[in-house]
Amino acid sequence: MNKQRRIPKSWIIICVIAIFLSFFRLPFYISTPGMAKELAPIVKVDGGYSAEGSFSLTTIRMGKANIVQYAWAKVNDYHEIYREEQIRPDGETNEEYNHRQLYMMEDSKEQATVVAYTEAKKDIDISYNGVYVSSIIKGMPAEKQLEIGDRLFAVDGKEMRTAKEFISNVTNKKAGDVVKLKLERDGKKIEKNVHIGTFPDSEVPESERGKVGLGIVLVEDRSVKVNPNVEIDTSQIGGPSAGLMFTLEIYNQLVEEDLTKGYKIAGTGTIDYDGNVGRIGGIKQKIVAAHKSGVEIFFAPNEHGKEHVSVNGDPIPTNYQEALEAARDIKTEMKIIPVDTFKDALNYLEKLEPTY
Repeated sequence: MNKQRRIPKSWIIICVIAIFLSFFRLPFYISTPGMAKELAPIVKVDGGYSAEGSFSLTTIRMGKANIVQYAWAKVNDYHEIYREEQIRPDGETNEEYNHRQLYMMEDSKEQATVVAYTEAKKDIDISYNGVYVSSIIKGMPAEKQLEIGDRLFAVDGKEMRTAKEFISNVTNKKAGDVVKLKLERDGKKIEKNVHIGTFPDSEVPESERGKVGLGIVLVEDRSVKVNPNVEIDTSQIGGPSAGLMFTLEIYNQLVEEDLTKGYKIAGTGTIDYDGNVGRIGGIKQKIVAAHKSGVEIFFAPNEHGKEHVSVNGDPIPTNYQEALEAARDIKTEMKIIPVDTFKDALNYLEKLEPTY
């Protein structure tokens, strides 16, 4: 007769605890080093030139923390802990967060395309169709009237196509004034009357305190047509931090000279329509990711040569200084190159001795 084996109660308790530790989520996010992802398979210019080396964007991994991950991040220099509200503002839904990430990525791709095609002197045509609401500041009047994704195309009866035109129409308003907005939501055109309010101290940087406005962040609805055509597959990428590297990859496919010179090149930084490179988060982790991927040259936002910048009133190291610190700590031979503009990166690459 076979005897039925009994599982000791201690093992059952251990399993229950293990499951609890794995699935119970804390109100924190953990970011860790990701990888360097080559851009040639992602960016495709029709008839574009190939390269001997490569340009790569760098990523971090981000996820909601369980108890084990939180404890491990506490003792790991390259695991960062963020409060939930630092990643998703209080009250922001998953849909709103995804909208925000989508708009930032689309804007980044568009800015990279404009800068690259303009510098390469290729055909480009830009038309403006209004502005989208990409986020709403909690506690401001717009919170109850507008939604993320609304496309605004008129202010107080005046049609406007750019964020600059929108701002110029509300600049002289005072707290309590009413702004009449025409907008498109879910394919329907509607009108909303929104009051001007004073920004709450807890929701804005110190420099913005006491100022008034609607409490919205805008993204311009541009239509950019280029020749030759370019396709950028960003289905697996979010946020704006790949802007500089997108620009370099697009430009390198547009011009005959191979700017990679045979090197494995990565970097990070936002890009704007004037080619300025902006600050990003998680640069230390991106240095680790690039080092593990065998990158030889890394472009980091220089922030105009400063050693520190002020964030919410606190001095913190600039991206370039953080990158240098991480590079020294992990003892990488990778060169860290500071850039303030796309032109800075071009100038460095044009002077680079080729490996072949």
